[in-house]
Amino acid sequence: MKAFVTGGAGFIGSSLADELLERGHSVTVYDNFSTGNAQFLAKAEKQQGFALVKGDLLDLAALRTAMAGHDTVFHLSANADVRMGTAHPSRDIEQNTQGTFHVLEAMRENGIKRIMFSSTGSVYGEAAVIPTPEDAPFPVQTSLYGASKLAGEGLIAAYCEGFGFQSWIFRFVSILGERYTHGHVFDFYKQLKENPSQLRVLGNGKQRKSYLYIGDCVQAILHAVEHAADRVNIFNLGTAEYCEVLDSVRWICDELKCSPEITLTGGDRGWIGDNPFIFLETAKIRGTGWAPKLTIEQAVRRTVQFLKENEWVFAAR
Repeated sequence: MKAFVTGGAGFIGSSLADELLERGHSVTVYDNFSTGNAQFLAKAEKQQGFALVKGDLLDLAALRTAMAGHDTVFHLSANADVRMGTAHPSRDIEQNTQGTFHVLEAMRENGIKRIMFSSTGSVYGEAAVIPTPEDAPFPVQTSLYGASKLAGEGLIAAYCEGFGFQSWIFRFVSILGERYTHGHVFDFYKQLKENPSQLRVLGNGKQRKSYLYIGDCVQAILHAVEHAADRVNIFNLGTAEYCEVLDSVRWICDELKCSPEITLTGGDRGWIGDNPFIFLETAKIRGTGWAPKLTIEQAVRRTVQFLKENEWVFAAR
């Protein structure tokens, strides 16, 4: 495989690039480094078959040139800041929807037919069916991030029909683990690093969420590519469990050996677009023979260990 990985200097992208190289594939990472980190590519840069191109998805000409000669695209580049979507509405549309359109156009012009896309469980909005399966009826969208990702899914499916592409679309829960630099564990750790006696938690702490360890996520993506051969393949990726935010707080504090006074901001959600209960049905991907190896608690604890050993990531943000 000659893989082209957008957002390949990011958390998930760099982890996927390492695994692809480990399996003997060649990999080109395409990243503008707005949130990606060059240090995450240190291992990949030592491998044969690796190339790095610094570029932006909004530059279609540069993207088209960089993508030439590849046969498979892993499209992971995105603006993933769900909470700030209403503060800068154009960012989700440009980086997620317009960026996906440019990826598809560059593929079409280069004769590349296979694409893997990182979507999100946020496309289900506040789902009426819990756990939520892939064929659940879509409710009203609750975040610009989810809406922009759903638009990307629609574009990909249309290119599959119109131009003979094949796609694997993955609706992730939140991903945790090594190289994690965005999300609740990062935010709580940063607060506790600055003041271990106080912790501010958005909402009432009872929000129920599901998470997946990065190693399990990468293995699921590559497993699905090998075991699902429809024109459009859509999979939820997550674990068969969920936890409350305060459960996660307890595990984080245990790893950091602290007992802060917790202040709750109140309400059943932390921000506009935050869904108080996210739990995806993963029977479809499990039916292909994949299963996660780590529990949510283990994933949270590994994430804290990574942050303890790599506090430089706080300065890099």
